[in-house]
Amino acid sequence: MGHAAGTTERERYASALAGLWESLASTLARLEAVAADVSSLDDAGERLPVLQNRLHWAGELVAGIEPPPGAERAHAELEEALETARDATGDVREVLETEGAGAAWLLVHEWRGSLFGVRLARHRLGLGTQASAPAAEQEDGVNWSSALATALVLAGTAAFTAGAVAVLWPVWALGLGLVAASFLVFEP
Repeated sequence: MGHAAGTTERERYASALAGLWESLASTLARLEAVAADVSSLDDAGERLPVLQNRLHWAGELVAGIEPPPGAERAHAELEEALETARDATGDVREVLETEGAGAAWLLVHEWRGSLFGVRLARHRLGLGTQASAPAAEQEDGVNWSSALATALVLAGTAAFTAGAVAVLWPVWALGLGLVAASFLVFEP
């Protein structure tokens, strides 16, 4: 009975964060769009306070959610990342208002890093569809995408080497193509 209660607790936690993430993802996308281009920074003065407030709101919601056992550390990282992103957004906004876009642009790398930190903290929580996919692969003990990618790399390396020795550029190209295909097949 305790196992079912833990599962339900995790499901409620995941559901609460999924609802939060829907709103937060659009906020992060808007902030990242502003941070991506210096010309958009000029026009961001009116939007940044609203977006900063959304980060604050998200941080308050996360603080009010009780993490399930085992997720406390990752949950605390998400809280901290939201606070850091909120503060970095405030710093950019303040410098933008007082010194202009040129001075604010100097803070953009740190700001973008803090926004990425929010996404990374969410990823560390292991929520979403990605968390359940590897479990299905582990049932039979073989990760087939890794095995196929490895076979493609080995075959590509052999073809490339044979083409180089025989001075046949089409065989070189085939080898490079096989190695490139391994990147398309592999799913971590």
